[in-house]
Amino acid sequence: MRKSLCIFLVIILLLPIGWTQQVGANPGISVSAAHAVLMDAASGRVLYEKEAYHSTLIASTTKIMTAIIAIESGKLDEKAKVSRRAVYTEGSSIYLTEKEKIPLKDLVYGLMLRSGNDSAVAIAEHVGGSVEGFTQLMNEKAAWLGMNDSHFENPHGLDGETHYSSAYDLALLMAYSMKNKTFREVTGAEKYRSENRDYAWGNKNKLLTRYYEPTNGGKTGFTKKAGRTLVSSAEKGGMELIAVTLNAPDDWNDHMQMYEWGFKNFESVKLQSEGTLKVNGEKFYLPRDIYYPLTLNERESLKASFYRSSENSDIAGITQYMIGQQPVLETPVWSERPKFSIFTDIKRFMGRLMGVAPWST
Repeated sequence: MRKSLCIFLVIILLLPIGWTQQVGANPGISVSAAHAVLMDAASGRVLYEKEAYHSTLIASTTKIMTAIIAIESGKLDEKAKVSRRAVYTEGSSIYLTEKEKIPLKDLVYGLMLRSGNDSAVAIAEHVGGSVEGFTQLMNEKAAWLGMNDSHFENPHGLDGETHYSSAYDLALLMAYSMKNKTFREVTGAEKYRSENRDYAWGNKNKLLTRYYEPTNGGKTGFTKKAGRTLVSSAEKGGMELIAVTLNAPDDWNDHMQMYEWGFKNFESVKLQSEGTLKVNGEKFYLPRDIYYPLTLNERESLKASFYRSSENSDIAGITQYMIGQQPVLETPVWSERPKFSIFTDIKRFMGRLMGVAPWST
């Protein structure tokens, strides 16, 4: 139990009322998918889930991980030399030729828009030195992101005994990737023309190109064992949602149904604004705006408490937000505008949240 001083904050939220339906325990969603999740991208809150934490085959949605690692490598302007192994990789292809030299950026577009397995191998060999070296990077990234139900053995998503993930983990990955400007440009492109080609690649994501206007990204996938897999993102009314379905015969409609329900019943509410906060005569600093998706009922029962740390540190404590008796979010509060020592304090703060560092008594 935390023995730090608890100061209750009085928060007045002037909120628009836009809900026409109260959300209960059963949201009334029925999806074809064996595994599904709808997540708020900004906060990571799960709005809906169906067997979302179960590890299973994921097919070409794997390529989201391949793409973000390639983008973050800083090598997009380099030219990759295509190997024989890449050319003869089975499955979907952008028809690379052996010894062809092509910009890594073009390979990433071919990967995400056309789902090229040959492109995935060419990326892996150029960025990771080998497919095996690249998959090690994939698993390190997954661990760093907290994808606890995932393991990768290839960069393309062809079925493998130790190649799997969960709907929840893929939502985490997509939410993270969408914070990258280049990734957003790639996944949101309807078409792209490589400098090595005299034709454009069209995006296979029909939510983006045809079915659902708020869609701004995603990745399709399919194998006989995995079934149809789909990760997508959509933005509407200032809120960005991530939807994932695995083994879903009717995936396009599954995603549209989840999005429509989510956008109808939740609104991204500003819980705190960046700047100075006064509590019992003391001044504290809130480092950024905090938004969280809430229903009408949840907004009415939202409470916030400030837990003061007794340590001599830039981090003065945390603000804990609760809906009823359920904690839903914790954010750090600084004694003043953060300085360079912020990084040490953040490390200490995260350690506390994960249970590896104690709160002061």
